[in-house]
Amino acid sequence: MTGKNNIFNYCILILIISFITLINSIYINNFSIFIFYILSFISATLSTKYGIKFVKNYNLLQTIRTEGPRSHLNKSKTPTMGGLFIIPIFFLILSCANIISLKFKLALFITIFGFFFIGFLDDYLGIKNKKNLGLKSTEKLILQVFFSSFFVLFLFNNNLLNNNLIFFDDLIINAKNFIIPISIITIIALSNAVNLTDGLDGLATGCSSVVFCGLGTEILLSNDKNYLIFSLLSFCMSGICLGFLKHNKYPAKIFMGDTGSLTIGAIIGVICVITNSFFTTFIISGIFIAEALSVILQVSYFKITKKLFKQGKRLFLMTPIHHHFELKGIREEKIVEIFCLINIVLIFFSIVM
Repeated sequence: MTGKNNIFNYCILILIISFITLINSIYINNFSIFIFYILSFISATLSTKYGIKFVKNYNLLQTIRTEGPRSHLNKSKTPTMGGLFIIPIFFLILSCANIISLKFKLALFITIFGFFFIGFLDDYLGIKNKKNLGLKSTEKLILQVFFSSFFVLFLFNNNLLNNNLIFFDDLIINAKNFIIPISIITIIALSNAVNLTDGLDGLATGCSSVVFCGLGTEILLSNDKNYLIFSLLSFCMSGICLGFLKHNKYPAKIFMGDTGSLTIGAIIGVICVITNSFFTTFIISGIFIAEALSVILQVSYFKITKKLFKQGKRLFLMTPIHHHFELKGIREEKIVEIFCLINIVLIFFSIVM
């Protein structure tokens, strides 16, 4: 019965996102968005299908953390590094996209590829060492700072970075030069937040498909023709995530790994910075932010209580927070369903605002 429910929920998610994408295409009287979305979905579905065979042949299999829920130990040896088979589709679309200038497209390509490389290296080292540990957190952060800083400074030096932070129509704050660190932190934070969310079958992929759909819609509603291409890229990423989700939903036949999750988060962050969609992205990425905050709160509370009482205490049973609900006895697939539903509600909430 669970398998049938997962298929039904997956079909419902496809119908919702496809309907929204179609409505957006009708709204701007341009069906290229819907067509590219469909092509992205089909491409990702097929590439992942054949990618699973490739991963198995080269023994690129997941090693599960012993610190995680014991129920996850049976996921050991599941094919991973699924990002290898979906992110190149985005690169292909990006290379064909009509973006401002060749220099801008190259900077965008280098930045996204940088996060793709970080994720790939992290996954590869983890598989090679046969531990769920790849790059050290410091090494990963330094590389993320480098690539995000490179891109943000490129935007700033070419007058492509908007200093105004728009919260509501009547609340606009000029961040001036503070927009640079805000933008860098946004890209890094979203990249890591999606990575932390990728702990249950289909969770990060399903939520990402919804976030990209919402981001694409918000960009279109801004009625800025300069940002139209980034709306198209968002809907393409939504289709790519849905295509991968066919094989990633519970029980997952393949994991996206850091190769996928770090890159997907970086793409959300980069589009957010370019289109000046900070407030909107903050709302529609609520699940990702909650996952990241749960980790920050857990670590901070443990350190503070250890210093005060000589023994660290925990706010949650385990973080990221989806593991807390797992240990509370809620089924994995039910958590994913609820989180995706919350994400859809957040999208509608951001549009109404």
